[in-house]
Amino acid sequence: MRKLTYLVACSIDGFIGDPQGDATSMYSFVTEEYLAFVNAEYPETVPTQMREAAGIDAGNKRFDTVIQGLGSYRVGLDVGITSPYAHLREYVATRSLTESPDPHVELIADDLVGRIRELKAEEGGLDIWLCGGSTLAGELIEEVDELVIKTYPQVYGSGMPMFGAGFEPRDFELGAVRALDNGVLIRTYTRKR
Repeated sequence: MRKLTYLVACSIDGFIGDPQGDATSMYSFVTEEYLAFVNAEYPETVPTQMREAAGIDAGNKRFDTVIQGLGSYRVGLDVGITSPYAHLREYVATRSLTESPDPHVELIADDLVGRIRELKAEEGGLDIWLCGGSTLAGELIEEVDELVIKTYPQVYGSGMPMFGAGFEPRDFELGAVRALDNGVLIRTYTRKR
């Protein structure tokens, strides 16, 4: 069974962006060490258009599929990028887009959880990356098998939470922890079942 991994960047207080979802304040923590870590451990999370400049020419290491909400997808779409992760199978959860702007991108409008369960049940292949955002993560919270949280040394005070879901504790077990010189802390958690 394939895993659904929510790999996300957040502030110390658990926000993935300001109230509108903007996370550009975290960009100041993208250093050479940070890029080397991402390129080595999660190269498929680097957008296709940036892979050559990042020196990534290897195949996918952990994921072969990405699922993202319309807000996350729109970041690229607004600058004319219709397939930001062309090196992965791309899915966008949306009820407002009725036609995909790219033949490589499949839209999921209905039965999101059912479609994710189908993808997880596929034989072979790599895992599935939940790219974001908050509402999508909230809808898929029961399907998330692993969390990879890149915590930036900032406090937002308020903003867009990691999971746009109601209160209900869910237990995860801490795995790997890595601290970067710039203060970014990368933690991996596995869901306790």
